[in-house]
Amino acid sequence: MRIGELGDRCGVSTKTIRYYESIGLLDEPERTASGYRVYAADAVERLRFIRDAQATGLTLAEISSVLELKSVGERSCAHTTALIEAHVDAIDTQISQLRSARKELAALLKRARDLDPASCTDANRCQVISRTRH
Repeated sequence: MRIGELGDRCGVSTKTIRYYESIGLLDEPERTASGYRVYAADAVERLRFIRDAQATGLTLAEISSVLELKSVGERSCAHTTALIEAHVDAIDTQISQLRSARKELAALLKRARDLDPASCTDANRCQVISRTRH
């Protein structure tokens, strides 16, 4: 199959397919005498795997590491599990940071609603954000 058909089957652009080839995620396909790429049926499964792995949050480098293990006949489950665990931990850290930021912003919002705009006289600061110094 040609590159357009591969892209249509997998829901990715031809530009993306060419990029994946350039970084080694997809093998270079056979070419016709006129230079057209011709992909084997297994390219569909590999490209779908790459797309699905990206949807889980894995980076292209991480996906490459999984595919490298597979290419040498290794099992990749433990490696993939470790990658996913690291992403879960990173998301948990982000959630914690976002909760903390939300708490601070909610306090600023409460303060803003209680302030009198007429008392804002400092030309260099907004009283909503600036804390009163003692």
